[in-house]
Amino acid sequence: MAKVYESTLKAKKKWERENYDALGVRVKKGERDRIKAFAEGQGKSLNSFCKEAICSAMGEKPEN
Repeated sequence: MAKVYESTLKAKKKWERENYDALGVRVKKGERDRIKAFAEGQGKSLNSFCKEAICSAMGEKPEN
């Protein structure tokens, strides 16, 4: 496995802070695994599934 340097991680975290917002969603125990399994069954990550669901509910096309 490649060695990851602390400076690389720090730069990545800084870039993410400057370019993304985080959105937390709380669900009952077990629901996360159920939703994740469904998303994976659709060939999507949990994150992309949630983003698509939100955009769909808002009547918008999700960004890639």
